[in-house]
Amino acid sequence: MTLETRTSDGWATTRFVVLGFGTAGYACADSLLQAGAEHLIVLDDRDNEALREKAQILEVLGATVTLGPGSTAELPKEVDVVVTSPGVPPHAPLLAQAAERDVPIWSEIELAWRLRDPANAAPWLCITGTNGKTTTVQMLTAILTAAGHRAVAAGNVGLPLLEVVMDPEPYDVIAVELSSYQLHFTHSMSAHAAAVLNLAPDHVDWHGSMEAYAKDKGRIYENCQVACVYNVADPATEQLVLDADVIEGCRAIGFTLGTPGPSMVGLVDELLVDRAFVEQRATSALELATIDDVTPPAPHNVANALAAAALARAFGVPATAVRDGLRGFRPDKHRIAHVAEVAGVNYVDDSKATNPHAAQASLLAYEHVVWIAGGQAKGATFDELVIAARERLRAVVLLGQDKAVIAEALERHAPDVPRIVIESTDTGAMEIVVGEAAKLAQVGDTVLLAPGCASWDMFANYGARGDAFAEAVQRLAN
Repeated sequence: MTLETRTSDGWATTRFVVLGFGTAGYACADSLLQAGAEHLIVLDDRDNEALREKAQILEVLGATVTLGPGSTAELPKEVDVVVTSPGVPPHAPLLAQAAERDVPIWSEIELAWRLRDPANAAPWLCITGTNGKTTTVQMLTAILTAAGHRAVAAGNVGLPLLEVVMDPEPYDVIAVELSSYQLHFTHSMSAHAAAVLNLAPDHVDWHGSMEAYAKDKGRIYENCQVACVYNVADPATEQLVLDADVIEGCRAIGFTLGTPGPSMVGLVDELLVDRAFVEQRATSALELATIDDVTPPAPHNVANALAAAALARAFGVPATAVRDGLRGFRPDKHRIAHVAEVAGVNYVDDSKATNPHAAQASLLAYEHVVWIAGGQAKGATFDELVIAARERLRAVVLLGQDKAVIAEALERHAPDVPRIVIESTDTGAMEIVVGEAAKLAQVGDTVLLAPGCASWDMFANYGARGDAFAEAVQRLAN
């Protein structure tokens, strides 16, 4: 079985099982059928009308779809490859059985890599990390587009990667966001250039340990062709580069908020500069953009811009396109988004900061903060965050399921910082939160929603939480 590209022999005779029938699973099954697979079984323990409608479509095309409780309990006897949906943990019974029988397990990313058209395969510029992935991928896409390339953001953001690689109109280059889930079962991908933005504890329950989580993130560098981009401020990301087996000639490229050394991009005064992809990098640097070209110019967002610039430069994009792409880029909602200024106080929505690492980066962007935090902590701790940010905290307003976890960290490391605990969990709780924050804030302060927690205890998602915050701020303004 040599299924290296969509034109390889063997797609018709290989016996595939697709585990999971959500968006990713359906895309995997549909793409396999397009590639000529004649032996395809799709399994999912869920069963509802929407899934049954999709199942009927695939069954007409020749697939066998089994839905309902127990459907994924046992791996079929005759199977050559299992394609798994992201989020299904490696210890799931069917995947454990596949591993025991030495049946290859592919992620949707692995499948997408193998389904590239060898005649028109676009290079992949790949990004992972605990925080900042989506913003960096979108910045990179803006830069590539400014350079005149047909580019797209795909993977864990934007279009499904399988849809992109199967598009009959080829792209020039693909900016790919990858989660640790997607990388775990990705084996043969060879990115043109790749970046790990940062590493902090997250999804440890899925991976089993922080070490396993980091190792899966590091898979993005395997077989990398031109540049492995790492965060100078996060030595663990550089170690992942050192541990990777890359294509000969691939270079390690650092990004830093300090003055860059050779083979780095970084800051000189208010300028983003390149000392990596210029001929005289030992003695000179090339201006790419200014900090004012980055919106918002918070330090962690400038770091995102530097990482995006490094990947773009690895692809050969000119400096002017880096500047133009960054100038035109605006982040998605709920990512350090300025909501309003009320009575001399700025209100900022960073509801996307769903873990302590992201919240800490957001807090450190402002001098004096009334911090709104809480929700589902997912087992995370907040001691490191409080120690790093306590000098900036004017006050803290806490809400949600695990508010006590944050309160205890504040008591240990910042006992003098005033804090208000909101017990309400109904739909009006955010209005109470904003009202209390407004009482605590002084002119020039920032009231910052950076919860450091997931939102599902009180809200449908982080977007709904951010919208509730923005609506409460607007009512306050009126």
